[in-house]
Amino acid sequence: MLKVVNPNADIIGKNHALAMNIQAAKSLMAVIKSNLGPSGTMKMLVSGAGTIKITKDGKVLLDEMQIQHPTASIIARTATAQDDITGDGTTSNVLFTGELLKQAQIHLSEGLHPRVIVEGLELARDRCMKFVDEFKKPVSDEKKMNSDMLLNVARSSLKTKVHEKLAEHLSKIVVKAVKCIHREGQTLDLHMVEIMHMVHKSDMDTRFVDGLVLDHGARHPNMSKRSEDCFIFICNASLEYEKSEVNAGFFYSNADEREKQIAAERKFTDDKVMKIIKFKERVCGNSKKGFILINQKGIDPLSLDLLQKAGIVGIRRAKRRNMERLALACGGYAVNSVEDLDEKCLGHADLVYEHVLGEDKFTFIEGCKNASSCTVLMNGPNDHTIRQIKDALRDGLRAVRNVMEDGAVIAGAGAFELAAYNDLITFKQTVKGRVKLGVDVFAKALLVIPKTLAANAGLDVQQTLITLLEEASAEGSPRVGLDIVTGDSLLPESVGIWDSVRVKRQLLHLGSLVAMKLLLVDEVIRAGRKFNKAPADPNQPVM
Repeated sequence: MLKVVNPNADIIGKNHALAMNIQAAKSLMAVIKSNLGPSGTMKMLVSGAGTIKITKDGKVLLDEMQIQHPTASIIARTATAQDDITGDGTTSNVLFTGELLKQAQIHLSEGLHPRVIVEGLELARDRCMKFVDEFKKPVSDEKKMNSDMLLNVARSSLKTKVHEKLAEHLSKIVVKAVKCIHREGQTLDLHMVEIMHMVHKSDMDTRFVDGLVLDHGARHPNMSKRSEDCFIFICNASLEYEKSEVNAGFFYSNADEREKQIAAERKFTDDKVMKIIKFKERVCGNSKKGFILINQKGIDPLSLDLLQKAGIVGIRRAKRRNMERLALACGGYAVNSVEDLDEKCLGHADLVYEHVLGEDKFTFIEGCKNASSCTVLMNGPNDHTIRQIKDALRDGLRAVRNVMEDGAVIAGAGAFELAAYNDLITFKQTVKGRVKLGVDVFAKALLVIPKTLAANAGLDVQQTLITLLEEASAEGSPRVGLDIVTGDSLLPESVGIWDSVRVKRQLLHLGSLVAMKLLLVDEVIRAGRKFNKAPADPNQPVM
């Protein structure tokens, strides 16, 4: 037989390739399984540099873990892609994919061809997608802005990431932030929520700021550290001495001419500063209102001194990303020239003050009316607490945004999976031939979510599942989920446990898609490298 591949390539045949893929999915599922739900445990990740990250967020785990196996890597990348799109469902995606392959293995071991199972999975997936539309609960425009509904959505997401007390606190912050940036008829841009952090105090001191927090302060020691009822002047104009960009030579015959030349160069910058000072005097008059100049470019020491004497607080080199947010938070707009200044370009804030933490300075701009940009200020005693809060906030913001954009929610606590299982069992009766085995695989795989929630809560999995299925299949098809405290059934709607519709859609689509592709792999060829090849150094572990 003529070999057409690299002689060093390692080829795994049909049965072994399928077994290897299924085993990889089951192994990854076993690692992630214990993190699902509010009762899930944490993982501690330690990098080569010794930095610690304690988390139960599936996306963080899959990103940080160095997964070597190609099949496990595909599943991990698919799950993290779901998080990038919807902000949640990473752990569920890995579990669902692993369980689909695990259930399919039972039939494959009895000689059933993978193609038959895949056809059944496709039918079941299409049916489940339709069932999502039947099962979801529409949310009206009035309810979208109802804090109780949004709080429940944020709480359901955050309780799976951080402890209950912090989740409750962060839920209120997330809802305030999303309502602040929401504008009717426009898509939500979560980049308008600035997330800042300070490594001090505790995680419960994290707070919402109805304005902006800049990570630097005024550069003149005598400038006011606290101003109330302020005009905010945002500009992108250089207020520092600049050399000519043209390579020209200037010649002088005596010292007086040299002094005149220096004075002329300085006057160019001073004139711009004086125009700002006159503008301040015009808008403020004799009132005690503050005037804050925030410039994207530089302000040199002489200009800072002039501004300070005029009672203006000058902040230089503001970050580019903050310029748009400042205009949205305070009102007004950024100007690129100090010529013909108009009062319409000014924003307003009730309070601007400077906070010093160690060697770092922070400028707080608070009390902005009709703001469409805001800040979440994270506090925590150490870096890994800050990172944990940041990951949780990111998911919480996405969860609330999903509800606003979908206009619907779906019952959580495993309720959807139980209802979908019963629906697929009924649907299976209408399918003819061996394809119904694939539908059965899909239905049983859905139950991995309530089973894992029960296992992580320390409950009897079999007894709990039987009780839930009996309740879910009762007359009237009640939407029951799992109460992880008692092990009994509950109505998620009554206690406010909600999931995002788009998360469920992506879970059903991506999870089944990866499983189907892996089931149809009959040969694995790794060119130029042997699987389980013995390392050159006998002290090194086998990969």
